[in-house]
Amino acid sequence: MPSAESKAFKDAVVQHLNQVAPVSARAMFGGYGLYLEGVMFALIAYEVLYFKVDDGNRADYEAAGMGPFVYSRDGKDMVMSYYQIPPDVYEDLETLYEWVEKALAAARRGQRKKRA
Repeated sequence: MPSAESKAFKDAVVQHLNQVAPVSARAMFGGYGLYLEGVMFALIAYEVLYFKVDDGNRADYEAAGMGPFVYSRDGKDMVMSYYQIPPDVYEDLETLYEWVEKALAAARRGQRKKRA
């Protein structure tokens, strides 16, 4: 169950993101999945915001020096296709909108690959 601090962080992130898109959150595995148009495009883990990446937008994150969400399972590091967003992107609503759209597109491409 997420802590009070985690819930407060999630609420603040959702409120901020709602300035650029109608985002909702669902609790999952101690963190939160963030959804737009019914598609999970971001996640919050350990009070850090990550957006979905693929070959279409990964370079943006790497150029900003941001890395993927990594967790440990059975003593092995598991790297997910979600990268931390840069603080300056989060603060600039116009840029944030663009990154949300790119993350949503990456999530949609991922869904299409799973269906194929």
